[in-house]
Amino acid sequence: MLKKLLTSALLAGFGAGALVALLQIFIAVPVILEAELYESGIEVHYAGVVQAVEPDHNDEHDAEARANEAARNAGEAVQAETAPGGFDWSRNIQTFLSTELSYIGYGLLLIAGMAFAARSGTVITARSGIIWGVAGFVAFNLSPGMGLPPELPGAMAAPLELRQIWWIGTVLATIAGLVAIGFGKNWSHWGLGIVLLALPHIIGFPKAGGYGGVVPPELAGEFVGMTLAISAIGWATLGLLAGHFWAKEAQ
Repeated sequence: MLKKLLTSALLAGFGAGALVALLQIFIAVPVILEAELYESGIEVHYAGVVQAVEPDHNDEHDAEARANEAARNAGEAVQAETAPGGFDWSRNIQTFLSTELSYIGYGLLLIAGMAFAARSGTVITARSGIIWGVAGFVAFNLSPGMGLPPELPGAMAAPLELRQIWWIGTVLATIAGLVAIGFGKNWSHWGLGIVLLALPHIIGFPKAGGYGGVVPPELAGEFVGMTLAISAIGWATLGLLAGHFWAKEAQ
């Protein structure tokens, strides 16, 4: 039985991970590469905004502008040499492998949850598996993303340790809240679930202490939206495949 569960998790995780990896490589990675141009100074946000300068400093301003332009041209030349054809095979292969490992891990967690639910009489199918996948998306991406959205290079952020603690606590609280709502028998269980869902956001997420960063906010917003959409597609696919393989093994 354990072997069948592991096989189901591996197949579901591999299938969903492959889909997510391809979406990331062809949709999200180009946005990351563009953000790295701003992080490195090749591109400058608000570069087209005219700022007032004192007449006595015109020469210094012009010299600085020429220096910035020269640095930008040099950076573009280096980028063109290091990324022939615009497709970084090494980076994209690493993205593919890391995404596969992540979704295989998610698949193991999802199958373990299904096994626990099946012991109490819950029927698992491919259709209900989608609901499980959506719940995984809410727990691992949507709820933590309300406080700590996906970040681009060059964005300001709170200390890593504080973000990790809040992220882990939010994931655990959201999972517990969803379990209490989904499998609860009365209003006390459902009320507890609602409190657990809201608790991390009531406590509040760690903040950077200010606003800034070199990445345009429009680009950051685009990245957050597409990253959450890709994650939703991946989790729904993972739940569908996990439910399918579970039902198949149960026959």
